[in-house]
Amino acid sequence: MKGKIALLVGGAVGYVLGTRAGRQRYEQIKGQAQKVWQNPTVQQKASQAQDFAKEKAPEARHKVAEAAASATAAAKEKVHRSDDSAGGSPQSSDPADPSSPAYETTVSSPIR
Repeated sequence: MKGKIALLVGGAVGYVLGTRAGRQRYEQIKGQAQKVWQNPTVQQKASQAQDFAKEKAPEARHKVAEAAASATAAAKEKVHRSDDSAGGSPQSSDPADPSSPAYETTVSSPIR
């Protein structure tokens, strides 16, 4: 749904900016856009979307922070493993071993 709206808005903006019909057509399109935006239903939906975003922001922030921490830990582990493998130390590939590189891929859960 969000992609369709973005496509329509992008198409409308492109048309307005690229039109050769002149100022009169521009004013007509602008007036129609203002009518749509001022429609109570559109305003109600925009308000609902804003409220939803405000409600979900803390949860999303928490998930993003978790993902960033996980990515940081994974990057540090890869750098650490790279340093170890350069020294010739063998790495375990047992998925049940927490120190194993395969452990991360079998235990990590997707962000919802």
